[in-house]
Order: sequence, then C-alpha cells, then structure tokens
Amino acid sequence: MFDFKNKVVYQIYPKSFNDTNGDGWGDLNGITEKMDYLKALGVDYIWITPFFVSPQRDNGYDIADYTSVDPRFGTMDDFENLTHEASKRGIGIMLDMVFNHTSTEHEWFKRAIKGDEAYQDYYKFVDGEPDSPPTNWVSKFGGNAWEYVPSIGKWYLHLFDVTQADLNWENPKVRRELKDIILFWKNKGVSGFRFDVINLISKPQILEDDNEGDGRRFYTDGPKVHQYLKELVADTGIEDMITVGEMSSTSIDNCIKYSNPSEKELAMTFSFHHLKVDYKNGDKWSVVPYDKMMFKSLFKDWQENMTKGNGWNALFLTNHDQPRIISRFGDEGKYFKESGKLLAGLIHLMRGTPYVYQGEEIGMLNTHFDSIEHYKDVESLNYYNILLEQGKSSKEALDIINERSRDNCRTPMQWDDTDNDGFTSGIPWIEVPEFGKSITVKSQIDDPDSIWSFYKKLIDLRKKYRIIADGDVSFDMSVPESVFAYKRSLEEKGLYVYGNLDSKEAIVSIGDKLINGNILIQNYNRDIDLKAHSMTLKPYEFVAVIV
Repeated sequence: MFDFKNKVVYQIYPKSFNDTNGDGWGDLNGITEKMDYLKALGVDYIWITPFFVSPQRDNGYDIADYTSVDPRFGTMDDFENLTHEASKRGIGIMLDMVFNHTSTEHEWFKRAIKGDEAYQDYYKFVDGEPDSPPTNWVSKFGGNAWEYVPSIGKWYLHLFDVTQADLNWENPKVRRELKDIILFWKNKGVSGFRFDVINLISKPQILEDDNEGDGRRFYTDGPKVHQYLKELVADTGIEDMITVGEMSSTSIDNCIKYSNPSEKELAMTFSFHHLKVDYKNGDKWSVVPYDKMMFKSLFKDWQENMTKGNGWNALFLTNHDQPRIISRFGDEGKYFKESGKLLAGLIHLMRGTPYVYQGEEIGMLNTHFDSIEHYKDVESLNYYNILLEQGKSSKEALDIINERSRDNCRTPMQWDDTDNDGFTSGIPWIEVPEFGKSITVKSQIDDPDSIWSFYKKLIDLRKKYRIIADGDVSFDMSVPESVFAYKRSLEEKGLYVYGNLDSKEAIVSIGDKLINGNILIQNYNRDIDLKAHSMTLKPYEFVAVIV
C-alpha cells in the first residue's frame, strides 16, 4: 500500500472556500485559484466535499447525479483543470463519496416511486400502512427514520434527512453502480476517496424496534459492512490509494478491521468519540463544558489500541460538521493564538494522518449569529424547532445552536479584510459573521508567529521526522487533569509532547527524561529548563521535546 503516513490532508468545503464568478457561491475555479496558497501551506492532498448535482437540502450530501458537476460549482472542464493544476504542484485530489443514501431527486429514486420494482430494490423500501412505520428508529436529523409513499404503499428508510433515501447494498446492482462511480472519477485523475458514513451501509435483515436507543445499534458496523468494503476496494482497484471512511458511532475493533492493511479495506478511519466530550449524557443538543479527562482518555484508547492492531487514525478536531476548535476547546479571547497552536500541535504530532479543515489554519471561530434566520443548515433548523418544542426559550435555543451548528464551519473562508472577507464580490450564500473578522489569511501568512505559520511548521515536521510519521505512541495519564501528554517512540528516539488545556498554569513532573532533549516546537517563545525535574506550563502552552 502507498505510504501516506507523512502526508497531510486539507479539507475544502467548496461552497464556502472561494467564489470566482460573484454569485456568492464558492466554485471549483476558486479552489484552482488558491492552489499556490495550499502548496505554500505544505499539504499533500485536498479533500473536496461534494460538488455533484444536488438539490442542496443537506449542502451537497444529498446527491442527485454522482458523475456530473453541479453548475453552481462549475463544469467538468473546471474540475479537470483543477486536478491538472493540483498535480503540477504535487497535490492529490480526494473526492467525497456519499454511498449510504442518495437524494430523492436521483433518477433511481424517481423511478422507484413511479412503481419500477427494479429501482425500488435500489433502496430500503418496506410494505406497510400509513400510520405504522416499520420501526421506531430515529433519524440523525430528528423525527422518525421512515417516510411513507402513498402512491406505492411503502415506507423508505432515511437515516438522515427525509430527502436522503438509504440505498440497499444487499442488491448487487447497487454495488455495481457505486463501483462504476468510483471508476469514473478514478479515470478523471482523482487520487483518493473519502466515504461518507460508510459503516452504516449494511442494514439488518430483520427490522425491529429499538426500546433502548435510537436504532443505531442495529445498523452501525452492520453484518456485511466489511464484506462490502473489501468487494468495493478490490473491484475498483483503489487498495493503493488514500482512502478514509467516516465511521458513525463505531468501535476500535471495527476501525482496526477497516484500516489494517492486511484487511484490504480502507487506509484510515474517522471516528468521533472525542468530539462528544461536551455532550451532556450523550446528547449533542445539551451543552456542557468539555470533559478534559474523557478527552484525554479517548485519545489514549484510540491511539494506543489502533497502534496495537495496526489500524490507522485520521486525526482531526473539526470538519464541515463540527464547531470551530478554538471556540470549542480553546480561548477565543486572551489566549486565542496560544490555544489555536496548542490544539494544532496535539493533533499533528499524534500517530495518524492529520486533516486540516479550511480556516482552521488561521483560527477561524464560531459564527455567534444573533438570529436563527442567519442559519442554513437543515439539522440546525430542525433542532431549533425541536428545542422550542421541548420548552426552551428562543434565546436558549439559539445559544445551543450557536454552540453546535454545523454552519459554524460553513461560513465563508476569511481571506482578507475586504468586503465579505475576500470570499466573493457578490452576496454570499450564508451570512459572513461579524465575530472574529480580524482573523484572515492576509493578516497571518507573512507573520512567522501566526497560527498559520505554526500549522505550516507542523506539516513540515511530519515530513522531516520519521518518528512523527512512523513512531508508536503511548499516553501519560499521571499528569494533572488539564495536561495532555504523550510520547512517540521509534527505535532509540523519543518525542515527548505536553499541552496545557487550561487557562491556568500547570506543573508537570518530568524527572530526568528530558535532560538530553531539544525542543522541537513550542507555542510560547521562551526558554524551558529541560534539566529540571518539573516543568510549569503556561496557559494553553504546548511543547514537544525530542530525545
């Protein structure tokens, strides 16, 4: 398998990245225009979220045509030019494959609801009565996960929005169609693929109510998911390409199987347990301060056990579905720069492949919108109404949405201090936040002390030091609660990483293990006595020492 361990991926949400034609909607040419910027940052791959034909009910994750470019993003010629310009700079393109479901606007689904039984078998349709859904499973976006179609007397499953109908992977014709989509884009010069919620594709033969939860235990990491992935990878010849699976509510054991090279499934996996540490009783819409011990323990479990099982993690703290990391885990005020660098350092020096989400490299923050009217995300709008129904005031509901909305990471990229932050000359598809407007690429790219420059250095270090790319990992849980500490090991070398997650100083006992060490990277410009038996970490301080 191709060695991707020293590589870094940059995620682009094209709708909000860069608009070149003034329609307020980012486009493929906008990515091409910024290719030199991405090259300067040092990334190896660009993962582009869906730009295929879509009604945009779920911002492109409701696909109506997998092999056509939505005209709002440009043309196929634009895409081919993008891949050409990326290749010239040594950058590969990864595309987002949404294979758990299609839009109900897809031709397959349209034929299904017109009565074509062959296409009904492309989806999870079940006979039934109008008032009796097949199960009590809950949609990820709220409400029952089944929708009734009166004209054919059947229910269809939608684990997400009602316009996102789940595909029936039991049908070999469906699997063949999806393989052909992979081959189409592979022939266009694509270097890798990200598979959306791919561990949900295998549904149980027997459908039953879930009296303990929302139904996910019946379809998550389902009975034939590994079989289907092996088949997909083998029949499309993508075993030696960079591939990553988004795994919803998964387990370490399954992720080892998904990503261990000997299994010939995927190169790596996204898991999300560490991004639920601020969910009260597991509820995304109940906001509490994040649990630092749980945060550290989850990383310890996943890092160490994936290492033992020869699996591989995709490393990230945010993406197009998550809040901004400084707003969530850092400090938007006094320690903005320090906390932004801290969070970057902790992720980038771990074992796995780091992913940088657009704007993360400059420390973009949450929206802090003052009205629900500014939001576009279907999940946020649905849950705002659900929160009101639960008795929350409009202010309480908005405060929760401001913390949790996926739109926090979907507002336009902040390039400079011109109108609309340099994203568009037109009217942007979503409001440009007033909060954090001074945070721009222009203000940071030439500043050696900026968050952007820190990310660039981290990316360079992964390529320069084999211990970062290939080393084992072990966590030190004996440190204070606010301190995140781990060691990377390779042959006789050790890399010790320390980060203070708090706005208060923390004292760490280091004994004599750093006496012969050198500081590799730090986020405070100060001397640290490595010969001392303890180290006092300043607020949000980060330091990595190689011995």
